[in-house]
Amino acid sequence: MCLAVPGKIISINDQDDPLMRTGRVSFGGVIKEVSLAYVPEAKVNDYAIVHVGFALSILDPQAAEQTLSDLHQIQT
Repeated sequence: MCLAVPGKIISINDQDDPLMRTGRVSFGGVIKEVSLAYVPEAKVNDYAIVHVGFALSILDPQAAEQTLSDLHQIQT
C-alpha cells in the first residue's frame, strides 16, 4: 500500500532545467525538500500530493485542508 500526503509549498527553488525544480513543502510543520518536476505549474502556497519525494499533482486548497483535518482526527 502506498500513501501520498498533501503538503503546502512554502518556497520554490527554480532551476534552468525544469526536471531539477524543487520546493520546500510543509507537512503540518515538518518541512521536506520535494521534486516539483511533475508539477511545473506549482506555485508557493499551493497544496500538492507528495509521494516518495515527488509532488504528483496540485490540490484544491479546501480539499487539502479537509484531508489534513481528517488525518489529524485519525491520529487523536
